[in-house]
Amino acid sequence: MTNSIPMSERETVLQVKGLKKHFPVHRGVLSRVVGQVYAVDGVSFTIRQGETLCLVGESGCGKSTVAKTVMRLLEPTAGTIEVNGVDISDLSESKLRAHRRQMQIVFQDPYSSLNPRLSAGAIVSEPLTNFDLATGAALAERIAELFERVGLRPEAAAKYPHEFSGGQRQRLGIARALAVNPSLIVADEPVSALDVSVQAQVLNLLIDLQEDLGLAYLFVSHDLGVVEHIGHRIAVMYLGRIVETADNADLFGTPLHPYTEALLAAAPLPDPTIKRERLILQGDVPSPVRPPPGCHFHTRCPYAVDRCRSETPPLAEVAPDHWVACHLRPVGGPFGPLSRTI
Repeated sequence: MTNSIPMSERETVLQVKGLKKHFPVHRGVLSRVVGQVYAVDGVSFTIRQGETLCLVGESGCGKSTVAKTVMRLLEPTAGTIEVNGVDISDLSESKLRAHRRQMQIVFQDPYSSLNPRLSAGAIVSEPLTNFDLATGAALAERIAELFERVGLRPEAAAKYPHEFSGGQRQRLGIARALAVNPSLIVADEPVSALDVSVQAQVLNLLIDLQEDLGLAYLFVSHDLGVVEHIGHRIAVMYLGRIVETADNADLFGTPLHPYTEALLAAAPLPDPTIKRERLILQGDVPSPVRPPPGCHFHTRCPYAVDRCRSETPPLAEVAPDHWVACHLRPVGGPFGPLSRTI
């Protein structure tokens, strides 16, 4: 069983190094390139078998762009993407096809990500047909198995997407992703469009599937409650960069980056009687077309010093498996809240 193997000893499914995705800005009658949108600006992380890495941050920080670039739905500007040890970042479409089975995606909106003209059975069978994995009776048997695995009745295969609820549609999306037995599933805000009661059911389904199949998840979300429930490790993004990475307990218990501290302080608590100090950020997120020099967060950070405004902090391991991009967090430094007198 995968669960009996320590996480550090499991095989690496996805390794991303220095990933960048820049979108050109065109203006004028001749549509000349006058700038770049630095959507993803040097992101690195690793996901092992049976592990969930959650990407979290404000809207527009580059989370979904990372997910789509990892899937090669967007072409990377720079960096490498290794899936099961193979660099797919610059493979041609024909060579990439052989690796598509290993990675699948569950999209955010279960209403627009399913073809309304296909029956549920046809939607789930499409990947199997595309890769010539099953035909005839074997195909019908596989579809029924997938429906049961995600909590749908096999006879529902004859229905069309509009006949399902939002939660059921997302289960269809999960069944479609599972069809080709991938080792990696990228989940881009998979429960944000669902009712809260349905969110828990879908999250628990994903957790059960991971335990049974040893799946690796790259899970994108802005909801800290969802992230805390499903994530093994958390990567916090700000303006195209990862500013902190740690396991679930360490990040929520001892955040070491000022931005992470502010995110957690802004999250609502289930008990209104609990009081905590709020770190209020000033100003807005800078434009990704003209990101600030040095640390991207320095324009809003209450602790920023001159060095922060000119020098980009590297993502450094300041505690065991706890990485932070902050000049004020030296390796082996203090782990308590940053002093407001800095």
